[in-house]
Amino acid sequence: MTKPIHHSGRPAHSELLMPAGNLEKLKMAVLYGADAIYMGTPDMSLRTKSQMTLEDVVEGIEFAHAHGKRVYLTLNLFSHNKDIDKLPQYVETVRKVKPDGLIVADPGVFMFVKQQAPELELHVSTQANVCSWQSVKFWESQGAGLCVLGREVSYAELAEIREKCQDIKLEAFVHGSMCMTYSGRCLLSNFMAERGANQGSCANSCRWKYKVHMKLRDGTVRELNLTEENLELFDFFLEEEQRPGELMQITEDERGSYILNSRDLCIMPKLEDYLKIGVDSLKVEGRGKSPYYVALVARAYRMAIDDWYKDPENWDADAYMEELATVPNRGYTLAFHEGRLTNYAHGYEETGTYAEWEYAGQVSAVEEDAFIVDIKNKLEAGDVIELVSPHLREAIPIRLYEFEDAKNGKILEVVNPGTKPQIRLPFNLFDHEDPELLRKHVPVMTVLRKERALTPSQWQRLQHDDEAHKLELGKGSERLYDRKKDKLQTAIDQSSTKRSVKSPRLGVEGCCGRGCNGCTIFWYDDKYQKARDLLAQNKQGKLLTKQQARQEIIQAAE
Repeated sequence: MTKPIHHSGRPAHSELLMPAGNLEKLKMAVLYGADAIYMGTPDMSLRTKSQMTLEDVVEGIEFAHAHGKRVYLTLNLFSHNKDIDKLPQYVETVRKVKPDGLIVADPGVFMFVKQQAPELELHVSTQANVCSWQSVKFWESQGAGLCVLGREVSYAELAEIREKCQDIKLEAFVHGSMCMTYSGRCLLSNFMAERGANQGSCANSCRWKYKVHMKLRDGTVRELNLTEENLELFDFFLEEEQRPGELMQITEDERGSYILNSRDLCIMPKLEDYLKIGVDSLKVEGRGKSPYYVALVARAYRMAIDDWYKDPENWDADAYMEELATVPNRGYTLAFHEGRLTNYAHGYEETGTYAEWEYAGQVSAVEEDAFIVDIKNKLEAGDVIELVSPHLREAIPIRLYEFEDAKNGKILEVVNPGTKPQIRLPFNLFDHEDPELLRKHVPVMTVLRKERALTPSQWQRLQHDDEAHKLELGKGSERLYDRKKDKLQTAIDQSSTKRSVKSPRLGVEGCCGRGCNGCTIFWYDDKYQKARDLLAQNKQGKLLTKQQARQEIIQAAE
């Protein structure tokens, strides 16, 4: 296996670069394995919803550097005259804290920083649309230390750029939301909402729902009202002038149509390609995403990268994809990896982000005999919760039948997140984990996740997305894809709001069968004796696999 070639000034291993929209997310990224973090203030980067002040930037850089991590600041807006007056103060402030890189897109801003703070390493943003080795060479000649390549660059192009550009660092996106326009060069948001996407105020107009209208011969424009009575009378298509006869169907329901909605980028199945050729920085999108997203995505890629360097010959992406499936997403796509998009890269049915799991809480304190947990989503008696340690490969599951209010000691069956509650999670509930190991491996800020109840249409969307991703990888079935698409459309049409979780359980009466601590059903019901015997053969802390659990549950039910 060929190891990546690295030159002086470039990291020995590809770095994992995570986003931070505020200080909490920065600290989460550090805890869960990021090598570097990028962030910026809302007025001078492309995220007006960023919660970073200049003071936060200073504190964030100091925190990251104290933990041996790199920090890149975003200054990647396309400047208007009104922005130029802010540059001197911004540059003078950030140069004092010595970030490891400043991400710039505008050539004028690049020139200004180069003149005023020549000691700062300049990184060329994806907004600059760098898609060829010649463009990389240009920015290298101007003094850039790193180029962020556009999402439109295929793997074959990336490999050629790496071969021809050995003396500059390259950064490539591996995960996150996709933009329907050329590396963010969008005017749709300006037109629809008067919010400049290239100044950080994108309204995400590509993910809105749209209604079909028709223009009558008398010049009036009317909405075409689709009802159950007339819906089957119409099909709608787009035909591009230079492709006569090639029709792209527009599907619409009562909620509208999502013809511009891309699935989310996920390069994990092809990550080893990037590691082989020595891409210096592997970038995850998402400064506006939750701390849960930052933690779980960083954890999955951290494990994947480390495992490849340890044993590239036996590396397999499946386990890491299972982890990424616990993060809400629009369905995953390889995007331009093979050189062109396919229809599987788009989600025409809806724009929601779903997963079988959701953010349950975060450890805010570790006491002598218990965790104190900040609750982020509703908890009910019988919920299966997993503590996702930044230090352990396996999450620590537990089923909770009641919740102790950390403030007053009251016992609750339901905890709602609106009042910012805290619960106390005693170590004695974990009857198969050593308290010392819990204290060691579950530090403050550890994320907890819980099973998420989904509607029938949401469950069908997940299955449809999964089959689309398999087809991109050459593993799926077109026939099965179409069947799941039909089931999804049927579920959407029926619009049932009834929600359910995947585990084969009924409230507090059922069991997921994996051997969770605190699950009295699993540990004391005679039906699960065989499963307990099988679990006893595992190393301490290692649960039954999902496949084993399903098999044991089926046998127990018989």
